[in-house]
Amino acid sequence: MTDLATRAPATSSLDVAAIRADFPILTRQVHGRPLVYLDNAATSQTPRQVIDTFAAYYGGYNANIHRGLHTLADEATAAFEGTRETVRGFLNAADSREIIFTRGTTEAINLVANSWGRANLQAGDEVLISRLEHHSNIVPWQLLAAEIGFTIKVIPVDAHGTLDLDAYRELFSERTRLVAVNHVSNAFGTVNPVKEMATIAHAHGARILVDGAQATPHQAVDVRDLDADFYAFSGHKVYGPTGVGVLYGKTELLEAMPPWQGGGEMIATVSFEAETTFAEIPHKFEAGTPAIAEVIALGAALKWVSGVGVEAIGAWEGRLLAHATERVLRIDGLRILGTSPEKAGVLSFVVDGAHAQDIGLLIDQLGVAIRTGHHCAQPLLAHFGVDATCRASFAAYNTLDEVDIFADALERVIGMVR
Repeated sequence: MTDLATRAPATSSLDVAAIRADFPILTRQVHGRPLVYLDNAATSQTPRQVIDTFAAYYGGYNANIHRGLHTLADEATAAFEGTRETVRGFLNAADSREIIFTRGTTEAINLVANSWGRANLQAGDEVLISRLEHHSNIVPWQLLAAEIGFTIKVIPVDAHGTLDLDAYRELFSERTRLVAVNHVSNAFGTVNPVKEMATIAHAHGARILVDGAQATPHQAVDVRDLDADFYAFSGHKVYGPTGVGVLYGKTELLEAMPPWQGGGEMIATVSFEAETTFAEIPHKFEAGTPAIAEVIALGAALKWVSGVGVEAIGAWEGRLLAHATERVLRIDGLRILGTSPEKAGVLSFVVDGAHAQDIGLLIDQLGVAIRTGHHCAQPLLAHFGVDATCRASFAAYNTLDEVDIFADALERVIGMVR
């Protein structure tokens, strides 16, 4: 088994106590015990700077955007479009027009499938998807394949949950049109070599879509360096609000794509007598009134992450992961799934003689929040012969003491359910 504990840095520059002070929820208790929140891969907590942004918007300049001439509308529009520029900088995109706001990664991928996919995929074409994918990067392509008739090929993984890059190369043919792959696996934490994968895809004339939902909280993302054609992420994974996400797309691709949804904001002109015309990007893909407060709060979240330093956050999470790995491997019958040499702060495991759901329910009684189930990655778990795992996932505000509380609680719970 890969020695995960050897990969973490010995020190971290983070002031974790100061970071924790930014998160009001961390002061609460659950079942009479201090909350230990280790479900960050599902949803991270939000700092007060993000929470205060909602109050500032609704209490000070609540108005619809892009359509009004009054002061409140101008202020709301400026804050909303300011977040677009914040996201551009966060991803190092070339142009803020390449940033489209969505409800999250799921909607972003569906947008690509239903716009770019419908316009560019034909019967007999091929789309490559890795076995590591979240259902959100599988099902939209399955739905479209059933309608159009293209083939989905699965990129395999090895026993450590590492993507097989040699097998990936061999899957390409003259009919391969798209690669859809996550940057970081939500179930195992595997970090995929998406830059190299993009180079290989482009050499075969294919495009690449990257699900970055689990990467943006843990590492710097440079979409130009990666040469990603599309890159998606969700606000609630990166210390922001739910209900908002981002799709990045290269300008030339977005300009050529047809709209997906119709309605207000995405039009230039509408007529019964002449052809309806559409707005320029990015507004062509943002039909209707958006989640204005959520978008503005996403900007606050990304500024918070940048202020702390995403690389420092990733390094600290590596230390937490190494300590947690060392602690849980002392437990008889516990097996970690996902031991790739390149891994983010996710610890997914099963225990002989104990069901994941029982462990999750009982450890909650001790104040520890983890995730149990298939993690919207059923094909991956089935490949490893399990239907559910326990998953602890780490964030900037977690501590080594919390890891010890988790490990001690896990040992106690396992002793109860076996």
